[in-house]
Amino acid sequence: MQPMPMGGGFGWLEATALGSAMRSSLWMYPIVEIFHIVGFVFLVGAVFMFDLRVLGLSKNLPVTAMARHLLRWSVMGLLFVVPAGLMMFAAHPGDFISNRIFVLKLLLIMAAGINAAIFHTGVYRSVDEWNTLASAPPLARLHAGLSMALWVGVIACGRLLAYT
Repeated sequence: MQPMPMGGGFGWLEATALGSAMRSSLWMYPIVEIFHIVGFVFLVGAVFMFDLRVLGLSKNLPVTAMARHLLRWSVMGLLFVVPAGLMMFAAHPGDFISNRIFVLKLLLIMAAGINAAIFHTGVYRSVDEWNTLASAPPLARLHAGLSMALWVGVIACGRLLAYT
């Protein structure tokens, strides 16, 4: 009889074929991790480009056009990040859930999502007033700066997971 996996409340996930494959294959985990990182390049790259525009770079480019253009890249990034992240989580759910850095990473992602939602349902509604050749209002710039700081925190936490 095999011992029960130690994945806490997620032991069932660790016991799945996916969890087992992620742990036992020499190349599967690193390949999935590469997809996760590439996804973050697309996602965070698009977010940073938009945030830099809101902060005042390239004022000749309309904010709304940047938003439309970069949205597809951020969605593509999410299509890499989420499945890859779930696959890596399946390998060692108990280790991740008990890791403060992982929990902080999830909280920062949630904060970044809330920040984006507040930005888009709030100050972004007045974008026509500052769409081109004008400075974004201070509140918009605050959201952009906070967005960048939160995503740097997410990346730092993701990297620190290898050491904690």
